[in-house]
Amino acid sequence: MLKFWKKKPADSGAGENEEAANQAPVETAAPEAPSAPEPVLETPVEPETAPAAKRSWRERLSGSVFARGISSLFSRHPKLDDNLLDELETTLITADVGIEASTSLVESLRKRMHKREFADAGALLQALRQDLVNLLNPVQRPLEIHGHSPFVVLIVGINGAGKTTTIGKLARRWRDEGKQVLLAAGDTFRAAAVEQLKTWGDRNQVPVISQGQDADAASVIFDALQAARSRHADVLVADTAGRLHTQGGLMDELGKIARVLKKLDAGAPHEVLMVIDGTTGQNAVNQVRQFRQIVGVTGLVVTKLDGTAKGGVVFALAREFGLPIRFVGLGETATDLRVFDAESYVDGLLPAEFSPS
Repeated sequence: MLKFWKKKPADSGAGENEEAANQAPVETAAPEAPSAPEPVLETPVEPETAPAAKRSWRERLSGSVFARGISSLFSRHPKLDDNLLDELETTLITADVGIEASTSLVESLRKRMHKREFADAGALLQALRQDLVNLLNPVQRPLEIHGHSPFVVLIVGINGAGKTTTIGKLARRWRDEGKQVLLAAGDTFRAAAVEQLKTWGDRNQVPVISQGQDADAASVIFDALQAARSRHADVLVADTAGRLHTQGGLMDELGKIARVLKKLDAGAPHEVLMVIDGTTGQNAVNQVRQFRQIVGVTGLVVTKLDGTAKGGVVFALAREFGLPIRFVGLGETATDLRVFDAESYVDGLLPAEFSPS
């Protein structure tokens, strides 16, 4: 039995700020106020003591196409030859690693194999593991909340990516770190979105600034920044409407929000986090490309990697954009929003042991 590694322990908005100040009174959802009835959430957070919250990266990622494909491939093909590498390339492409990244990885391994650098298929798999870690290491850059007060985080992404759930988990994380957090209900486009965010605020005892459905999103977020400044909040997290990257008018609204924020703070937003559904595969690359052009995405959160996600899109995003991957979602509990770690992620996708047969 070959034992493997274990990971070591802004001009068009010139008058918009003035209009924003004259909007309907700001509503603050008091944490203790009951919500009736409680809206259906994208993904309810389970109690922190739930056993699932303690599951490892490998337990969370082992069901992915990437993990199952690699495990099956090296079990079926213990012989080190070109056929193994051909199938490896197909496996990587199928797992959404992308054609360019997959080809580059495999051709590098092929050259080394022909130079007889690998004693067996297990050695080649260890080399693949290191190449994958090297690909992800440059995007392993945790988000640091400092240098601005309040630190403004704008959350963007398409419908269904898990933005509201991510905001709830981030609010919980930063609140537990002792930061004073404020949320802005800027998703005024989707029915019940404001109420969903208020429910997250109630759960986490974090206030929410809102004006209700169909209010001007830029106005809501402008008011929230004013409130955050007056309350000396450490972090303002602003939700936005989940929109398709093909909807030009809605994408333009994101640009408007950014311009209006700069009327109060020239550096805001200080982080634009794009939430990506890990099950969308290569379409995620197109989404990031277009959102980045409109609103200047500065970091990524890849969600739903514990379910039907193929697992490889993280590598495609790293190669294509080099944007920091701040967090990954590996489950429903608050602790399953993990700070991205390259080695933990790769080791979660690869088999713990390999036994040639």
